[in-house]
Amino acid sequence: MIAGLVILAVVAGYLVLVYNGLVKARNVKEEAWSGIDVQLKRRADLIPNLLETVKGYAAHERGTLEEIVNLRNRAQAVPAGDVAGRAQAEGMLGQALGKLFALAEAYPDLKANQNFSELQASIEGTEDEIQMSRRYYNGAARDLNVKVESFPSNLVAGPLGFSKAPYFEITSEADRAVPAIKF
Repeated sequence: MIAGLVILAVVAGYLVLVYNGLVKARNVKEEAWSGIDVQLKRRADLIPNLLETVKGYAAHERGTLEEIVNLRNRAQAVPAGDVAGRAQAEGMLGQALGKLFALAEAYPDLKANQNFSELQASIEGTEDEIQMSRRYYNGAARDLNVKVESFPSNLVAGPLGFSKAPYFEITSEADRAVPAIKF
């Protein structure tokens, strides 16, 4: 009887440890996604200021400016849990921003404009933060996925509703291309 209780206590303790590990991994993944979301919001907030600065110099480049506004709005409209959709929308927006920065070469006054330079530097810094946040999120998603899929924790994960997390990755080869920006 005592041996049975000891075995039951060990199994129960193990289940608690596995469950707590899964909860921790899920929360780290959600925190990592929050970090990406904060940086994407920061970039989205900087874009209107950048566009206003460019408008005065490149009024006839309306198509590029409208494309960026539309892509920004599309990225903001992606539901919060749609990691793949958000990655695709943000990839397209990043490419459009690259085109905008390339336009500056045709407008020497714009390149020399302090507001443009500061906004460009802010967006480039934000892009670096987004990249670091993506790596952190993908690492957290990997850790959760390993726990959800590996034995014996998968015996606990499935019945308790834990599932794999999607990676925040670029799916389109066009989005992977580095925009040519020359100053």
